[in-house]
Amino acid sequence: MESGKVAVEKVGGKSTVTRCYSKYPLKFIVPNKVGNSKTDAVWIYSLTYGGGIVSGDSISCNVAIGDGCTAVLTTQASTKVYKSLGSKSSEQILEARVGSDALLAVIPDPVTCFSTARYIQKQVFRMACGSNLIMVDWVTSGRHESGEKWDFDLYKSTNHIFLEDDEPLFLDTVLLEKGSLSSVAERMLDYQVIAMVVFWGPKLKYIQNQVQEDVRKMMTEQLKFSSPTSAHKRQRTSDHCITKPNFIASSSVFGPEGKGVVVRIVATTTESVYIFLRHQLASLEPLLGVSPYQ
Repeated sequence: MESGKVAVEKVGGKSTVTRCYSKYPLKFIVPNKVGNSKTDAVWIYSLTYGGGIVSGDSISCNVAIGDGCTAVLTTQASTKVYKSLGSKSSEQILEARVGSDALLAVIPDPVTCFSTARYIQKQVFRMACGSNLIMVDWVTSGRHESGEKWDFDLYKSTNHIFLEDDEPLFLDTVLLEKGSLSSVAERMLDYQVIAMVVFWGPKLKYIQNQVQEDVRKMMTEQLKFSSPTSAHKRQRTSDHCITKPNFIASSSVFGPEGKGVVVRIVATTTESVYIFLRHQLASLEPLLGVSPYQ
């Protein structure tokens, strides 16, 4: 049984929410306008009653973006997943269809799983010819300021993108599970955030090119700074130990003719990922009316 359903269609030449349904524990907020009034984009905020997802919650949402429409699916704050009772998992499922020449931006705040939480998330996007998608998916280690670092039992996030006729375009799963030999925290070392950003479609080509170039420059500087020669020089002039980078990013292409781009990130702070996203997605403002994560 669906917890929510949203449809966006052209009405009078403007992207308009024509259907919006939700039931406990899910709620949608659709502001009349976000940002520049001349921009044709609707913003849809997804939230849960009580400020988070509790053990056993199952949320299923269906989103349909009509031809030529632009829609943003976001959150008001991080998605908090509270501790599990027994072996019960919480789950969220999103099924989205994106019409021809349409743009869907899924740009939530991160998921934060508390101690012993079990959380499963699945997002499936079905793309029409010429449709566009930007999708941000990220998770933090929990309340690490309070000593909780990757202390949950299970986190699983699956993202699938299909073209017409159910042709697989992008299939990805991240699984973090407490093991008997080592904890998630031990495997993650000091990194507190994992993030992924996916770009697909002709409207985002210019952003894809810029992001790839920016990531290349960032990591070239990191490697240059971390090279054996530079490390040897630093050791000769100071007593500081060589430390691993606080922020690591990679980019790669996917899909026919490499038309899609995926960026993967690990970082020691949530704020550094926010800064990266704000900078890299700023050029979306003309399409969305507001620069994401401002």
